[in-house]
Amino acid sequence: MVKFADEALITVSSGRGGNGCVAFRREKYIPNGGPNGGDGGKGGDVIFEIRRNLRTLSYLRYKQTFKAKSGGGGEGNKRFGRDGEDCIIALPPGCLIRDADTGEVIKDFGLESEGQFLFLKGGNGGWGNVHFKGPTNQAPRTALAGQEGETRRIRVELNIIADIGFVGFPNAGKSSLLDYYTNARPKIAPYPFTTKIPNLGVLHVDEEQDIILADIPGIIEGASEGHGLGIRFLKHISRSSGLAFLIDLSDDEYLDSYDKLQAELAGFSAELAAKERIVVANKMDVPEGKERFALLRERLLAQNDKLVVLGISVHNRWGLDELREAFIKMVNDSWALSADGSDVIAGIMNARDPVPEFMQAELEDTVYEAPAEDDMHFGATVSLNRKKRGKKK
Repeated sequence: MVKFADEALITVSSGRGGNGCVAFRREKYIPNGGPNGGDGGKGGDVIFEIRRNLRTLSYLRYKQTFKAKSGGGGEGNKRFGRDGEDCIIALPPGCLIRDADTGEVIKDFGLESEGQFLFLKGGNGGWGNVHFKGPTNQAPRTALAGQEGETRRIRVELNIIADIGFVGFPNAGKSSLLDYYTNARPKIAPYPFTTKIPNLGVLHVDEEQDIILADIPGIIEGASEGHGLGIRFLKHISRSSGLAFLIDLSDDEYLDSYDKLQAELAGFSAELAAKERIVVANKMDVPEGKERFALLRERLLAQNDKLVVLGISVHNRWGLDELREAFIKMVNDSWALSADGSDVIAGIMNARDPVPEFMQAELEDTVYEAPAEDDMHFGATVSLNRKKRGKKK
C-alpha cells in the first residue's frame, strides 16, 4: 500500500546570478573600441504553485532537494547572460509551508485552488565593465560577480480541503457512509482501524454544486495525547465547514460517545471543537436500535436544543436522504454567512471589505467655488517653441 504523504521536509535553493564580463571591442579600422563587457543573467526563483490535480505530497519524499538554475555569465559585445530557469514546486490545494527550524508559518495557501507564491528570489547578475567606463577610466578592467542565491529548509504540510468531515470511533460506519454517497471506494471491514488514511469523496448535489466529504481514521480515547491514528489526521478536517459525528448504536457505551469525541476534539483544537456539527446515529437496524436512538436524541437535545440529531442505517438505507439534505443545508449556511462582507469558507474567516461595482457607483456632485480676487495670482506663460532669430545684416 502506498503510504499517505501529508508532510515533507525539503531543502530549496534559488539560483546564483551570473558574473559580469570584462571585454573590449577590437575590430579592424575601429581604433579605441572601448569596453563592451555584458552583464550576468539573473538566477532562477523558487516558486510554489497550487495544482488541483494533486492530492498528496508523495513525490516530495523521493526528491527532497530543489534548486533553481544559476544565471549565465556576461559576454563581449555587450551580450547579457541568460537568466536562470525558475524552480517550480507543485503542491496540492490546502498546503501550509513552515520554516523547518523555527516552525514559523511562511505561507498558508488556505482554500486556494490555483496560483503561485514566489518564495526565494534568485541572485542578481553582476555588471560588466561597460558600466564602469568614464572620462577618467576609459579602459576599466572591473566587473561584478553575481549575487548568491538563498537556501532554506522548510516543512510542507497538507491539510485536505473538505466541506464536511466524518468523526467517530472505529467501526462507526464512516467509510460505509462515504461509499454510499460518493464514488469513493474506501476499504470496509468489521475490524478496528480499517481506515488508515484519509479518504475523500464528492457528493454531487446538482450541476452547480458538489460537496466534498472527508473520512478520517477512527478516533479512540486518548487520541489528543497521541493514541491511535485519528489524531494525526484531525488536521485534515480543520478547514471543513462542519462535522458529522457518527455514533455506533450497537456499542454499549453509545450514550457517552458524543461527549468523548467532543473532548478529544477540544484537546486537539478549540477551533475544531467549535465547528458546526450534525450527530448521526448509525446502525438503527440492530436490535433495540430505535430505542437507543430515542434515548440518545433526548439526551443530546437536553444539552443543546439546537443540535441536529439524525438516525440512519447505511445497511438498510434508512434516513440517508434526510441526512443528505442536512449536509447540503450545513454547507449552504456556511456560505451564506459571507453576505455581511466577511467570507466564512470551510471554517476560515477572511474579512473583506465589499468592493462597489465601478459602473454602478454613484458619483458625488462636486461644487466648484470661484477663488477670491485677492487669491487670483497668475504666473507668466512660457512658450516652448524656439523663436527664430533674424539674420544678421
